[in-house]
Amino acid sequence: MPLSYAGIFARVALRNGKGSIIMGVYSGRFRLVGTALVCITLGCFRVQGAEPFPGAISEYHGHERHDFTVDGCNAIVIVPKTPAAGNPWVWRAEFFDHHPEVDLALVAKGFHLVFLEVGNTFGCPKAMAHWDVFYNLLTQEHGLSKKPVLEGLSRGGLYVYNWAAANPEKVSCVFGDNPVCDFKSWPGGKGKGPGSPDDWKKLIQDYGFASETEAMAYTRNPVDNLKPLADAKVPLIHIAGDADEVVPFEENTVVLKERYEKLGGQMKLIVKKGFKHHPHGMDNPTPVVEFILEHAD
Repeated sequence: MPLSYAGIFARVALRNGKGSIIMGVYSGRFRLVGTALVCITLGCFRVQGAEPFPGAISEYHGHERHDFTVDGCNAIVIVPKTPAAGNPWVWRAEFFDHHPEVDLALVAKGFHLVFLEVGNTFGCPKAMAHWDVFYNLLTQEHGLSKKPVLEGLSRGGLYVYNWAAANPEKVSCVFGDNPVCDFKSWPGGKGKGPGSPDDWKKLIQDYGFASETEAMAYTRNPVDNLKPLADAKVPLIHIAGDADEVVPFEENTVVLKERYEKLGGQMKLIVKKGFKHHPHGMDNPTPVVEFILEHAD
């Protein structure tokens, strides 16, 4: 009579869709049939060496959510029901769960979704230092892909582009949704838009500028700092309203696209004709999701 074993572990080697071998451990119920150990009910598969996510566990749109602290910042990780080969993930900057259509579609495809709360700090160097710690934790201890998808909605564009320019080899692609690409446009309000005076004062402080004059002379805004991404051939995709009155389309996405393509970079733009800054997102996120699936590591 076959013997059953519950709660034991079987070490396995799986070949993912790209032909790579993934070593890991299955937990579940197994049965010894002759000399073969056969799985009866399968528990979870964990990549060898990867630690389970810590923190409080709750539910997010039907998926497991973990809330914990990293480097003094609140962190969120959404775990897909079945992680895709290679453990891809999308890193959202700012406004977690605001128009999450793309996020939810990617989680359904096996992507992890992550977020780190660094405050309203406009992608300043101190915020990016927290991102470095979070990235190392997720990739080294939790086994996520070395090249996440970066998602910047509105002012989140400053975070994703600043981190990507400093770490182009660690990015698979960048997705912007009406993103800020030049802080002189927003919150500075030095172009067509009204800007945000209070945010502009805070940005000058957060970046450590001595004055507005120093801020205006800054040459590392996303629109100025694209060469590292172009050299690394990082693909970009934006959705943007051409009537955006808050983050003017022409001063942000249009300038970035022109400069990136001039550098030899690849960028796809989906224009929302007649749309302003709000609402964000798309009723049908398929074009963005397909782009990300094509380029995600």
